[in-house]
Amino acid sequence: MNKSIISTEKAPSAIGTYSQAVKAGNTVYISGQIPLVPETMEMVTESFEAQAERVFQNLQAISEAAGGSLADVVKVTILLSDLKYFGIVNEVMSRYFAEPYPARAAYAVKQLPKDADIEVEAIMVTAE
Repeated sequence: MNKSIISTEKAPSAIGTYSQAVKAGNTVYISGQIPLVPETMEMVTESFEAQAERVFQNLQAISEAAGGSLADVVKVTILLSDLKYFGIVNEVMSRYFAEPYPARAAYAVKQLPKDADIEVEAIMVTAE
């Protein structure tokens, strides 16, 4: 199998034993992104909406580094600190994705890394 590691300075560097993304064939598995600012590795904390924006910006940067775009994403998994944020996630996602939307699952979890309120992972399929 043809497997390669995807990395970009336009998204936060890994804070553990993982890669930003791994491309296997024409499928790209993008690791969960929390609202870290790539340049400072500091958390966005001003609002949930700002956290969600940062997460989707990070996903966008990684998908572009992998040779695609968010339009190539086929599945996202969203982890939330509270399902009360579900409506805001839908609103923010609509700024980054157009129809047909990717498949999606959303879960409320007990805790996320660095006490983030959102983490999103994605699977993308490229033409190559």
